[in-house]
Amino acid sequence: MGGKKKIGLKQMERMQDKKDEEESKKKKEKAAPPRERKPVGVIPPDAKSDKILSEIKKMQVLTPYSVSTRFGVRMSAAKDFLDQLEKNGSIQMVSGNHSIKIYKPA
Repeated sequence: MGGKKKIGLKQMERMQDKKDEEESKKKKEKAAPPRERKPVGVIPPDAKSDKILSEIKKMQVLTPYSVSTRFGVRMSAAKDFLDQLEKNGSIQMVSGNHSIKIYKPA
């Protein structure tokens, strides 16, 4: 019938202060410098450039995400770029659906 003893307000205040101090120490230790965000381009790279075509031929699998991260363009621009390369015959589609298409170099 006894149960756990309720702690007083003063004790609760002390416990909360200790937790706050520990959390602030942990945050200071783990805080890393923020990464710089590169501006994302809207214009896709030139599909006829030899430098870009050689870069693409090195990649085993081409997805819109891999192209957008490699060349620093938006996903929509990367999808358009891959469609353009497929029309040129530089790459060919392996599989895909309405949301994502997977290509390989030809």
